[in-house]
Amino acid sequence: MSQFGVDIQMASTKFVALSVKIYMPNTKSAERRARSNERKHQHNRSIKSHLRRLEKDYRALLADGKKTEAVKLLPGVHSAFDKAVKSGVLPRATVNRKKSRLAAVLN
Repeated sequence: MSQFGVDIQMASTKFVALSVKIYMPNTKSAERRARSNERKHQHNRSIKSHLRRLEKDYRALLADGKKTEAVKLLPGVHSAFDKAVKSGVLPRATVNRKKSRLAAVLN
């Protein structure tokens, strides 16, 4: 994040603006809240990314026919999804649906 609230990435000597955040808090508490929200947003993104990777690895094992390894990985995947619910990253219903579909693919 640059000083002006614009994320810039170098892409083969071209600047590409990723997101423009024009937000001017009115109070100190709103400023603190904005910082806190951004931290939480980044934390939630990393957890969701980790969950997507776990799910992808699990499905890849099944696609390769490694069912025994997938059976061993499934409890860990379920646990990671449950922890995401516990920390408020994902809704309970979404996680239950994903867990059910992952288990159904195994059978």
